[in-house]
Amino acid sequence: MTYLLPAVQALLGLVVILGGVFDFRQRRVPNWLTLSGVAVGIGLNSFLFETAGLWLSLKGLGLALLIYIPLYLLRGVGGGDVKLMAAVGAIAGPANWLAIMLITSLFGGIAAIGLIAIKHRFRRTLANIWVILTSLSRGRMPFEDNPQLDVRGEQAVRLPHAVVIACATIAFLVVARTWAPK
Repeated sequence: MTYLLPAVQALLGLVVILGGVFDFRQRRVPNWLTLSGVAVGIGLNSFLFETAGLWLSLKGLGLALLIYIPLYLLRGVGGGDVKLMAAVGAIAGPANWLAIMLITSLFGGIAAIGLIAIKHRFRRTLANIWVILTSLSRGRMPFEDNPQLDVRGEQAVRLPHAVVIACATIAFLVVARTWAPK
């Protein structure tokens, strides 16, 4: 975790909050927001830190895509979520993106458990975990064996992932303000 300058913090906060609001209201994250976030993140870091800032942004962008594209291909997250995390990576850099991703995973797990409890889907979730494991072990995509495992499908129980990303990023910014070396 490294300290982010106030301009970078503001950009990061703005992008994820808008992404979370759009995902909560419309169940999508618009391309204009995510692609602008990537471009402005790269531009801002390049302006502030010159070539080192450019590489920082590109490494953060690359790491985000490396982690999130497989999740998209497995149909576990939507394309807007991939692009939002790419924007976060381009703005925050690879080390901070990794911390944000870990917090996002923690918050997402907690939210998923809450959703499972509210919808009374413990057995169905355990069965779905088994389908995921057996499908992947056979070289098949889990959504091919169970349409409920496709976030694009009508049968899927979906969680607005951009809201989780926004909450995790804001939590990261609060913690980094206190603990990150300046």
